[in-house]
Amino acid sequence: MPKEVMWIASSLRDLQAFPDSVKQAMGFALFQAQCGGKHVQAKPLKGFKGGGVLEVVEDYDGDTFRTMYTVRFSDVVYVLHSFQKKAKKGIETPKHEIDIVEARLKMAAQLHEQRAKQKKGK
Repeated sequence: MPKEVMWIASSLRDLQAFPDSVKQAMGFALFQAQCGGKHVQAKPLKGFKGGGVLEVVEDYDGDTFRTMYTVRFSDVVYVLHSFQKKAKKGIETPKHEIDIVEARLKMAAQLHEQRAKQKKGK
């Protein structure tokens, strides 16, 4: 049974603004994560130990689009961040984008903890 997908903050709205072919590629990568697999373009995001945060990069018409998600939790895939990379130099993810991912990963952990407590309470 596929894992649930939960969108943190503006990640869904941001992804929905991507070109259709990029949305399709990102959606397929997330579906593979839901099923316990890993898309060929999904790579561990540098700076997050253990490979629990993955990044999918898709190029379209000279632009680069990125979606980050975590599989650290057994029953949910949390989509942390989706954005279009603006800088034309280098492949490194800009620090302010990493800061957003870190903050949203903390939000996902808190949400997951709350959901676990609710399940126990039922």
